Amino acid sequence: MDDASIKYIFKLSIPIFFANLAIPLVGIVDTALMGNLEKTNYLTATSIASNFFSMLFWSFGFLRMGTVGMVSSEFGKDNFDGIYNIFLRNLIFVIFISLIVILFQIYLLKICLNIFELEEQTKNLFEEYFKIRIYSAPGELSIYIITGLFVGLRKTFVSSLAVGVLSLLNIIISFYLVVYKGLNIKGVAYGTLISSYITSIVFIIYTFKYLGLFIKLRINFSKILNFHDLKNIFNINFNIFIRTILLTFSFFWFTYSGNKIGEDYVAANAILLNLIFLSSFFLDAYAFSSEGIVGYSLGKNNINLFKQVLKNSFILSSATGFTISFIYLFTSEIFINLMTDIEIIRSLSLDYVIWLIAFPFFASFCYQFDGIFIGASQTVDLRNSMIVSVSAYLIFTFMLIKSYGNTGLWISLLLFMIIRALTLFYNLKKIFIRFK
Repeated sequence: MDDASIKYIFKLSIPIFFANLAIPLVGIVDTALMGNLEKTNYLTATSIASNFFSMLFWSFGFLRMGTVGMVSSEFGKDNFDGIYNIFLRNLIFVIFISLIVILFQIYLLKICLNIFELEEQTKNLFEEYFKIRIYSAPGELSIYIITGLFVGLRKTFVSSLAVGVLSLLNIIISFYLVVYKGLNIKGVAYGTLISSYITSIVFIIYTFKYLGLFIKLRINFSKILNFHDLKNIFNINFNIFIRTILLTFSFFWFTYSGNKIGEDYVAANAILLNLIFLSSFFLDAYAFSSEGIVGYSLGKNNINLFKQVLKNSFILSSATGFTISFIYLFTSEIFINLMTDIEIIRSLSLDYVIWLIAFPFFASFCYQFDGIFIGASQTVDLRNSMIVSVSAYLIFTFMLIKSYGNTGLWISLLLFMIIRALTLFYNLKKIFIRFK
C-alpha cells in the first residue's frame, strides 16, 4: 500500500486520464456545435456563459479538494466511520449551497450582463443558457464530493468513471438536442443539466453501497454536526474556496479582458483555452493521484512515502507536459479547424497558437503543486499563493494589454501559472515540518 513509484502513480492515473479526457471534450464539443452555426453570437454566448459557470461551480471546488485531504488522512488511520461522516457532511453542504445559488440566480444573471458588453442577440442567447444551466448545481456539486471521496480512498477508477459518465452523457445528449432537435444553445445547456442529475444519483447510491461494505450505515447527527469537525472542515474548505474562486476569476478575467478587445477575440481565445483545458486535465491526473498518497503518508506519518510521491509525480507531470506541448506544435491547426469553420476565428486562433504550445509544459508545475498541497490539506498556503499570483496577474494584464493587446493577455496568463508554482515551492518546507 505504501507505494509511490512512477509505475504506481502512473497506474493510478490511467483511469483519471481517460475520465479527464472526457471533461474538456464537453467544452470542445459544445464549442464545435456552436462554432459551426455560422453566427459567432452562439459561440461567444456559449463561451462566456460556460466560463461563468466554471467560475461559479469551481468556486465550490473545496467540496472535492477538501474531501480528498480529509478522507485520505482518515483512510491512513483505517477510520471508515469518519469517512462516512465526511461524505454526509459534505452532501448537506451541497444542498445548502445549491439552494442559495438557485434562489439568487436573478442577481447572478444581472451581474454577468452588467460585466459583459454584449450585442442584443448574444445577450439573449446568454440568458437562455444561464436560465437552464443554473439548475444543474445540485448534480454537478454532488459529483465533486463523490470524486473527492474515491480519490482519497485511492479508488481512482471509480472517481474517473463518475466524471467519464458525466462527460460522455453530456456530449451525447447535447449533440442529440442540438443536431437532431435544433435546440442550439438550449441544447448544450440541457445536456449538462440532464447528465449531471443522472450521474450524481447513480454514484451517490453506489457510494452508500461501497461504504456499507466496511461499516454499518447509520446517521448519527451528533457525529455529523460535531463542532470540532465542522470547524476543521470550515477552515479547510474556506481557504480552498478563496483559492478556487480566485483561480476561476482569473479565467473569467481572461474572457472579460478579451471581450474588451473584441468579440472575435473572445471566440478565438475560447478555442485555444479549451485545448489548454484539455492538456490540463491530462496533467491533473497526476495531481489527483498524488493527493490521495500525500494524505495517506501524513495519516501514516511516513515521510519517505511523501518524498517518493513528491519526486516521482513531478517527473511524470513535467515529462507529460513537454510531450503535449510537442504534440500541439504539429496538430494545433487541425484542432482549430475542427472546432470552427468561421474563417476570421480560425485566423485569429492561429495568430496566438504559440501560447497553446507553451502552456502544457510551463503550467504542469503549478498543477502538480496544487495536488501536493491539497492532499496535505495545507490550504492556508494554497490560499496565500493564489492571492499573490492573481494580484501579479492583474497587474500584468493592465500593463501588457495596453501595449500588446491580446498577446499581452496571453503573456499575463502564462506568468500567472509560473508564479503559482514558485510561491507553492517556497512553502513546500511547511509540509515536511508536519512529519514527526
